[in-house]
Amino acid sequence: MYLRSVKRYLIYIAALLLAVGCTTPPPQPTEPTIYVSIAPLRSLVEAITEQDFPVEVLVPAGASPENFELTPKQYIALNEAQWIFSTGLITFETTLLHKLPEGARIIDLSRGIELIAGTCSHHHHGHAHAHGVDPHTWTSPRALQLMSRTIYEAIHNEHPDSVRYTQNFNRLQERLEALDRAIEAQITASGVEQFIVYHPALTYYARDYGLRQISIEEEGKEPSAKRLAELIRTARAEGIRTVLVQHQFPRSSVDAVADDMEAEVVEFDPLAENVIENIAHITDLITRK
Repeated sequence: MYLRSVKRYLIYIAALLLAVGCTTPPPQPTEPTIYVSIAPLRSLVEAITEQDFPVEVLVPAGASPENFELTPKQYIALNEAQWIFSTGLITFETTLLHKLPEGARIIDLSRGIELIAGTCSHHHHGHAHAHGVDPHTWTSPRALQLMSRTIYEAIHNEHPDSVRYTQNFNRLQERLEALDRAIEAQITASGVEQFIVYHPALTYYARDYGLRQISIEEEGKEPSAKRLAELIRTARAEGIRTVLVQHQFPRSSVDAVADDMEAEVVEFDPLAENVIENIAHITDLITRK
């Protein structure tokens, strides 16, 4: 009698477990992920798509894209990417073209931008920029307008019926146009014609607003004594009181030079994610007296 009761109990438990197992929902397919090479591009993508897709940044915060190398895990993930948006000009981005399979959806955002060669076409800490072209396109609101359009066109081709993406893109363009006008007015009012920066990361910004970018770093190397003397004379003669340095570079390389210039060292991050706010902040640093 006891054994029959135990047997019935075990059958009941087994049936219960089977029923629970049958009601467990099947695993859901993972959402297609969008990848961007650097953080400023994520703010553009998310402004258009909102939260419809996960957006992952390849270069982690604090790292420099100029000497960044993808991990094997990232390569595997990129094979399943919905899109991969890149500046198209940084060395590791061009490496993707050779390592990912044919048909990978890599979108080059340099399309339509008048590219600049020279100031940044060097071997920086052992890594060359792609094609000998300055890659820092995202520091200019005018370039960002073209980059945003390229992002939108890729998304719109896949989702042509999405009115919301079109509306979001138009709002983003309006914000970038307003930023462009505000920067031009602010620079004109300030009377600033040039600025000093350790590494030439603001080349497109300087060109688009008629400014002269004076770089302490010379073709990826520390400046010569002659070059330093020229910089110090220029800073004093022009009344330049601020030296900009990226977070990604050591301040120790700049402090002594700034002291001789009687200037203050101010850090900035051209890779900050909120690109619109960041460019407005950089403008404040350049135009401050």
